[in-house]
Amino acid sequence: MAHAVLEKQKLLNRVRRLRGQVDAIERALIADEGCGDVMRLVTATRGAINGIMAEVVNGHIRMHMIDANRTPSQAERDAAVELIDVLRTYIR
Repeated sequence: MAHAVLEKQKLLNRVRRLRGQVDAIERALIADEGCGDVMRLVTATRGAINGIMAEVVNGHIRMHMIDANRTPSQAERDAAVELIDVLRTYIR
C-alpha cells in the first residue's frame, strides 16, 4: 500500500477511532445494555469500516488503475472518478 503512505496519518487516525468504537461495543455488551444500543454501536462501527475501505479503494484506483508513468486523459480521469463514486455508494 505504498500510495497510502501519503495518507498514513489520516488512515491511522481513522483506525484509532474504529478501535474506540469496537471498545464501546465491548463495554456495552459487558454492561448488558439493550439490543437497540448495541445495534446502534455496531451500525456506526460498520459505517466507519466502510468509510476507511472507501478511502483505500479510492487511493488504489487513483494510484494503480491509471498509469502513473503518463498523464491520464480527461476521459480516464472522469472514468476513475465515476468508478470511485459508484464504489463509495455501494460500500456505504
